[in-house]
Amino acid sequence: MGITLKILSIFLISMFLVGSGHAEDEDDRPVEISYVKMNPSFVSNLTGGPEYIRCDIQLMTKYAGDVPEIQLHMPALRHSVLMLLAGADGNELGTPEGKETFRLDALEAVRKKMKELTEKPRVKDLYFTAYYVK
Repeated sequence: MGITLKILSIFLISMFLVGSGHAEDEDDRPVEISYVKMNPSFVSNLTGGPEYIRCDIQLMTKYAGDVPEIQLHMPALRHSVLMLLAGADGNELGTPEGKETFRLDALEAVRKKMKELTEKPRVKDLYFTAYYVK
């Protein structure tokens, strides 16, 4: 019975230690999904076929308390997205696959910039609410 108790104790301690770790963008606050619009619309010249893109983007965060920090750093976040658009190929951005690739690249760029500025990525997802390539 002594060995069983020791094994159970080791198991419980290891479960506590494993369970106490958090992912880098998780915390103990209650989830309260919020969206932050990146104003104004993004407009950029493109290379290749279509000449320009106009899109509206909203950023999603799991915690409403992160909205003020996202808004504070909006100029840096917009810059990150605009740098992705600079010289982008209009033929690629005009396809569904290219649109999704751009969305994921923009999300990664925004999360990276927020982590650099605030030590947490804070942005959970990025959505287009308008997207036009001409």
